[in-house]
Amino acid sequence: MKTWKLGLGLEVSGFGAAFIAAIVIAAVAWVITWLLGLLGITIGGGLLGAILSLVISAVILLIADRFVKGMVVKGFSGAIIAAIAIGVVTWLMHWVFGLVL
Repeated sequence: MKTWKLGLGLEVSGFGAAFIAAIVIAAVAWVITWLLGLLGITIGGGLLGAILSLVISAVILLIADRFVKGMVVKGFSGAIIAAIAIGVVTWLMHWVFGLVL
């Protein structure tokens, strides 16, 4: 099976694995956000909030890597790079659709 590589610290072996990975990442992110909220921990704004959010996103990718066959995260540095790439794409999508809507 063909593996899609962008050199961003994350590899997915196909569309099915990417779709399942997206579901698992969303579920893990929800659980972690819920647990942090239960503990009274909130992510603030500014540079510190952005760094904390980036680290949490990297941990979420590392956890999802354990559950999804066909998804490989190349260590914590690969998870940080992938989290930055996902964040940039998300920001661009919000920017583009914010202009259209």
